[in-house]
This record gives sequence, C-alpha cells and structure tokens, in this order.
Amino acid sequence: MSHNETIVAQATPPGRGGVGILRVSGRQASEVAQAILGKLPKPRYADYLPFRDTDGSVLDQGIALWFPGPNSFTGEDVLELQGHGGPVILDLLLKRILALPGLRIARPGEFSERAFLNDKLDLAQAEAIADLIDASSEQAARSALNSLQGAFSAKVNHLVEALTHLRIYVEAAIDFPDEEIDFLSDGKIEAQLNQVIGDLDAVRAEARQGSLLREGMKVVIAGRPNAGKSSLLNALAGREAAIVTDIAGTTRDVLREHIHIDGMPLHIIDTAGLREASDEVERIGIERAWNEIEQADRVLFMVDGTTTDATDPADIWPDFIARLPARLPITVVRNKADVTGETLGLSDVNGHSLVRLSARTGEGVDVLRDHLKQSMGFETNMEGGFLARRRHLQALEQAADHLQQGKAQLLGAWAGELLAEELRLSQQSLSEITGEFTSDDLLGRIFSSFCIGK
Repeated sequence: MSHNETIVAQATPPGRGGVGILRVSGRQASEVAQAILGKLPKPRYADYLPFRDTDGSVLDQGIALWFPGPNSFTGEDVLELQGHGGPVILDLLLKRILALPGLRIARPGEFSERAFLNDKLDLAQAEAIADLIDASSEQAARSALNSLQGAFSAKVNHLVEALTHLRIYVEAAIDFPDEEIDFLSDGKIEAQLNQVIGDLDAVRAEARQGSLLREGMKVVIAGRPNAGKSSLLNALAGREAAIVTDIAGTTRDVLREHIHIDGMPLHIIDTAGLREASDEVERIGIERAWNEIEQADRVLFMVDGTTTDATDPADIWPDFIARLPARLPITVVRNKADVTGETLGLSDVNGHSLVRLSARTGEGVDVLRDHLKQSMGFETNMEGGFLARRRHLQALEQAADHLQQGKAQLLGAWAGELLAEELRLSQQSLSEITGEFTSDDLLGRIFSSFCIGK
C-alpha cells in the first residue's frame, strides 16, 4: 500500500464510550474536512461543529481538530473528529468518510509508521507508543513515557556519535599509512574505545532492566504431587487462583497468574505434579508441565519438607534435575516449614538457592519474592529508566561483540582496517534501534503489532 494515500481509522477502543474519535491523515484530509464540516477549521483550535452526511443531514456533532502538516503527529495533514462514542454513530461517520474517493482504512500502526517515516519519531520512540498503551504497571508506564520522550534514543545516539568520532580517528590513521602504527599504538584510540565500551555496558544494563519491566519473568512451579505447588501459586498471587486439596493430582493442567513484585511483572505458572501417570488426562498435563519448564526463566522446585531432609536438588530427585534444560536456574523451595519447624529464609546449597517457607501460612513467601526480584537483577528504583524490547537487547549485544572484536584487532595485530570495520558494524547495530538502519521486513513486523488508529 502507498504512503501517499489518505488513511482513516477509529482512534478510540471499539464498543460504547463517552467519546469516539476518528483520525484522518494524508493529503486529502482537507477534502474530508470540507465534505464533513463544510469548512476547514482553524489550525490547532477545537471547533464544535455538526458532522454532515452526503445529503447534508447531521450524522453527529462534536469537536473537530485540524493539524496541517508538517506540524502534526504523522507529519502530514491530520483531521480528528471527536463525536459521541456509540459504535453505530462512529460506523456511519466512518462509512461517510470512506465514500470519498481515494481514502482507505489505516493498517495497524500506520499512523505511527508515517510519523517514523516523516522523521517525527525514531523507531524506539514509535515502539514506546505501543508499550505505553500495553503498560501493566505504573513503573512500566513511566518508563515507556521516558522512551517516548527520547530517553533511550538519546543514550543510543550518544554512543553512535562517540563511535563516529572514533571511526574518524581510525580512518585518519589508515589514510596515512606511514604513521598508522604510531596512531594505533599511541594509546588514544584504545582509551576512546574503552570509554565507548564502558558507556555501552551501562546502557545494556539499563536496557536489561527495561526489558524485565516490559517482558517480565516466567517462573514455573514444578515438583511431585502434593508438594504444595498450587498453595504457593495462591500465596504469590494473593488469591485462591488454584484449587488446593489433599488429593494427589488435583492440578491436571497449566495454571497461569500474572503479578507484580515492586513493579516487575512476574508470570507464575503452576503445573501438574510430576510422576508416572496411568490416567490419560493427567499424563497430558504432565507433558504440558515439561513444555512450560523448558521455556521458563527460572524453575521453583517445590519439595514437601515432611518427606525428606535433603536440600541438594540432586539428592532430592536426581532424575528431575537430569531432565532439566542446561543452564536453567532453579530455586529449591522446601515447603511446610510450619510443620517441620525449619528456620525460614534463603540459603545456598551447592550453588543452588534454597528457600524455606510455608505456602499454607504464607510465612517466608516474602523472602521468595525478594529472591525472585534479586535473581533477575531487577532494581526497584528506576528513576529516568526506559523500556526495552528483545530486539533492542540483541542489537546492543551485537554492538558490544563488534567492539570487543575490534579491540582484539587493535591490541593483537594493530590492524586498522579490521578495527574500522568492527566499529562500522557496531554503529550499524546501534542504528537498528532507532531505525536509521532497519529492513522493511522489520518495520512491517513492528508496526503491525500496534492498534489500528495509532
């Protein structure tokens, strides 16, 4: 579809509401205003006007806002019609606008895409619009707003500028081959390179926090039947999310709860008790449990403290530990401390975290919450922080890898050309974050996930 076409879409959620907004963007927006309103409203003023049908009858009346380009969200001429929020009224008005030649319904995210293409936003800011809408906590919303206002982009652009300056210095050394060795070995390039690496590491750390805040952490509660898995889910969720009985195998399917720990999203998954099952339904539930375990960020290995004194997971259930994916972090949770009399708290056993608690009484659950937050490196105080997506983390990792490879070329072989190429690739990776260097396929995937009308 051409970006020269004029587009229209409903900017408010579907269904009934106090106000319904239609947004028009493109070179024919002024024609829409003349057809619907009978005039072109004064720019950036709210005009209360009737919205008229083709025969002159009034479809609705409300506020009309006219934003001539390039001083608009999309950088194009934009008309907003704010009427009553009834779906029938909005549908009639939308049909009236689409009856005009040359107009079409906007694709999801197309308004934001046009803002990006017209240099009103960079790509990280455009993504922040969707993240702000999807924010599930106050902290996530504030961080998304920081990204929208350019906090993340400013840090990335600072790194790009530093790399540009360094590349100029290296290219100068290459252009004067008689002095190249002196240029490369005088320590200035290494010092600048180390500074960029340090600055990039700081941004990566902030981005990991932003990704945690946006994506959350997937925690799977696993163990034998009747270990207290569902009771722990209820304790963490703060409500009776799962049925709890003394009958083994009560939980036969995956149960999911979404909670926050000091602003960090946590996806808790309760699974069927793991054992050899003859019942077909229970067997399917156990298969699903293992599927969830394989995709987890961390497993809470639930142990009934009344059945064993062992604390090392390899001693408690070696077959279970052997089947876990490599490098999957686990926390052993010894449950029923109210019965065994064990001391509540967190300890370390052969490199594994061990939490003693009572899921039934809730004692020790706060210790587990703090442990989950700390295990992911989540910081509660993120004043000025920003949200980050997985693609941002990947781009930052790639940029860091190229810098390290460039440093190896500098120190190992004084190879100016190879260093210059690694610096170029690092800068290219960073530019993918803001969209200065981005494939059309990636743009399509990003904006297609937006709401229609955004």
